[in-house]
Amino acid sequence: MSNSDKVKIALVSCGSEYAGVQKELESAASSLNAELVYPEMDVSSLDTIGQEFGLEVASPDLRLMMARAKAVVEGVAKVDGVFVATCFRCAEAAIVRNEVRRYIFEDSGLPVISYSFTERTTAATLLTRMEALTTIAKSKHLLARENQEGLTAGIDSGSTTTKAVVMRDDEIIGEGWVPTIKVLESAEKALRQALDQAGVKREDLQAIGTTGYGRFLIGDHFNADLMQEEITVNSKGAVYLAKAQQGDATVIDIGGMDNKAISVQDGIPGMFTMGGVCAGASGRFLEMTSKRLGVDITELGDLAIKGMQKNVEMNSYCIVFGIQSLVNSLAKGATPEDVAAAACHSVVEQIFEQQLQEIEVKEPLILVGGSSLIAGVPKALKELLKIDVVVPPHAQDIGAVGAALLVSGFVDKE
Repeated sequence: MSNSDKVKIALVSCGSEYAGVQKELESAASSLNAELVYPEMDVSSLDTIGQEFGLEVASPDLRLMMARAKAVVEGVAKVDGVFVATCFRCAEAAIVRNEVRRYIFEDSGLPVISYSFTERTTAATLLTRMEALTTIAKSKHLLARENQEGLTAGIDSGSTTTKAVVMRDDEIIGEGWVPTIKVLESAEKALRQALDQAGVKREDLQAIGTTGYGRFLIGDHFNADLMQEEITVNSKGAVYLAKAQQGDATVIDIGGMDNKAISVQDGIPGMFTMGGVCAGASGRFLEMTSKRLGVDITELGDLAIKGMQKNVEMNSYCIVFGIQSLVNSLAKGATPEDVAAAACHSVVEQIFEQQLQEIEVKEPLILVGGSSLIAGVPKALKELLKIDVVVPPHAQDIGAVGAALLVSGFVDKE
């Protein structure tokens, strides 16, 4: 691919070179045939840039970050997307990062991802985020697709579960769901379930799309027509199922091991963030809570609806210490209902304090992923944000549905 064909991503960051993350960012971009761009700006503007943003900061690196953001918005740097990054440990940087990503997105319309790194951040960790930026830049025509056509399948190889759907002309006619153990075997089993329910054979499929952690492995195995990261695919599946493909929407996807918050406009992601500090904001925490209470995960939601989270003291968002807090509360006489409610609120509060500070929340708010089916979770989110929460049908299958929808763009209609 020539330099002119490469997706250009502006890196607007502070401290990435000191934390050893710079080479990891460059490696992730290079693996996607993307090019990191460092916007040029007028050095003299560094003295006044804080006043322009209303943020007087001591760090010259943060002032440089704001000046580069201004260069992006003013078109000095010609780029296709923006990666905004600061150190996880710096509170002042978090404030600047939040203001910079909002300013760039609102004033340029470019896709933006906001990320806080640590010294242990690797290229593999950054890959899905960087891939989503390049997908949005290169494939807006594909992401604009609103209808599924033909007979297609989508497979979502997630960290804890593998989902598959078969669709025909905007209708889900088969579903499969299995735990992710051996990636290929789980994908085979999920697809077989979906095909059997649909009453069709694999050779009848006109196209297959894959997404999720195992997308490349299973994509090669099935000779898939589309292998795409889960940020764009899941958000597309979410707004499609919620019938919210026109206008603004916000998608919160609580997965088995991480979570995603995505601002969507006309079906295309704009701002997004992925992952929390730990799995305490994921379905894994809820699964561990249900095991401690001796109930199936499907029963946790009904317990939470009847409980009061304020009766349980949560001392940590960490998945280990969070469970310890719940155990201590049970020992002091807390009811299982109160503990279930506290677990749901803990997950939602962590998403609010970390992910939802990185995007603009606009209605409808669409909650998806397997955890959305635990009734206490949408209830807790509604109480926290004071807005209605939409849980669409097939909310646990959004990745597979998004893949089946998008890959239908590859179906030969002749």
